[in-house]
Amino acid sequence: MENNEVLDHLLKIEAKAAALVNDAQIEAKKKIIEAEKKNQIKFEEVYQEEVKKLDRNFIEFKNNTKMEYQEELKAFSEKISSFWVDTEKFFAMLDEFIAGNV
Repeated sequence: MENNEVLDHLLKIEAKAAALVNDAQIEAKKKIIEAEKKNQIKFEEVYQEEVKKLDRNFIEFKNNTKMEYQEELKAFSEKISSFWVDTEKFFAMLDEFIAGNV
């Protein structure tokens, strides 16, 4: 083999190697894109499930808080309605206060 033939042979081998590397890079990019798509889909599924779970927890918390509020309001209303108010004495004291006798 002459030097030119050796160089031509080496250049052909290098060209094949470059083509293999290029093909491998293209295949790797395809796999990366496919993996990213799968990960994005999985992320969306997990994200939506967490959103639903948080919504359910919020609604449950809201309903429980509303029930507690209504129970406390009812208990307070019952407590204050049980107080006896002497309106005659109150108005008599108010009249004295307005008249400046107090």
